[in-house]
Amino acid sequence: MHEVTALRPLEALAATLGWSTIYAKDETDRMGLGSFKALGGAYAVLCLVRDALRQSLKREPDFSDITDAKGSTALQNITVCCASAGNHGLSVAAGAAVFGVGCEVFLADTVPESFAQRLRNKGARVVRAGSVYEDAMAAAVSRARDKGVTLVSDASWDGEMHVPSLVMQGYAVMADEIYRKFSAWGDWPTHVALQAGVGGVAASVTAHIREHWPVQPEIVVVEPDRAACLSNSVVAGHVVRADGPVSNMGRLDCKEPSLRAFKVLREMADSFVLISDEQAESAMVLLRDHGLLTTPSGAAGLAGLIKHLPQQDARVLILVTEGEVA
Repeated sequence: MHEVTALRPLEALAATLGWSTIYAKDETDRMGLGSFKALGGAYAVLCLVRDALRQSLKREPDFSDITDAKGSTALQNITVCCASAGNHGLSVAAGAAVFGVGCEVFLADTVPESFAQRLRNKGARVVRAGSVYEDAMAAAVSRARDKGVTLVSDASWDGEMHVPSLVMQGYAVMADEIYRKFSAWGDWPTHVALQAGVGGVAASVTAHIREHWPVQPEIVVVEPDRAACLSNSVVAGHVVRADGPVSNMGRLDCKEPSLRAFKVLREMADSFVLISDEQAESAMVLLRDHGLLTTPSGAAGLAGLIKHLPQQDARVLILVTEGEVA
């Protein structure tokens, strides 16, 4: 069995595409939840729990305070909620289950019932809200106005920056794993592809690369052409909505970017590439042929590089962000 979060070279695929090396960060079974997003929402819930314990104990909670927090009176009136197109909600639900706090996940009608059942299995209450992700987000924001309910969003906007920043901090664990591996190898990529929905993980990894890597790559942000919210916002110079039909890249099919992610990527990313549903599907098949079972969303980074980068002596890094059943 492979390491859960392995960074692996795909030499045969690189030869097929005319590149020197492809490194794939395999997030298909992160923490048993099936995607990198396991790092974000659960970490934000942990931070909220820590804050509640600090207020209750009148001191900084230590490790045992946190690990023994489930059932604590300090947490009994806490509920977290979120909107999700998939994996973020599962991470929030898993974090809530660890600490025994209430959890509500708002889903659009387009999210499969099989995923809704996975959330229920984690103890979350699932609320269907509208036909698109933005409807679910509006419902979650409204719910968070109630006493004791905290929105754990992976998108940020004016007035909602703190918790989304915690989610992005959780994603930085993955970025640090990548950094440590390449530091040990001493063979840094020339190109990094980062698929984006609202942009949280792309911004987190980009910021980490710009701060820590001794050899700087070209950073390519990849979006569905049906949800080009980040690239459109960069062109406009401010956050704008991208309208378009539903994409098969469901986890990336977000029409409005995170404000914090937009600000990071506008300054630090090099290129923005739009891909079609068909291009994502083709990249998914390529990865499956080389042992990585993923979805069009998980294969989007590879699809973007195939479109952006002609055959050359390139060492590329892609993130395979979710497993095929995620």
